[in-house]
Amino acid sequence: MASINVKVARWTALALGVTYGLVHRRSLVNAEAKKKATAEYKHREELINEAKLAYSASKKHDDVITDPDDPNFDLEKLINHFEKK
Repeated sequence: MASINVKVARWTALALGVTYGLVHRRSLVNAEAKKKATAEYKHREELINEAKLAYSASKKHDDVITDPDDPNFDLEKLINHFEKK
């Protein structure tokens, strides 16, 4: 029969192993969640950039400047553009 010290050492090793496993698993889960969040953020960022490019490409075809502070702003062209729509 094993002495009391050996039994305590075994139970302590078991408890430490289980605790380490739980802590390690939690750190792995958190790291994976951060990776997933980063990937999702990058994906959204790419979608936003694509939308900006598409929007700027659609605005280039209009040839109408809607910014009144722009030196090339022409009110008559703007009015004609809105009348066509």
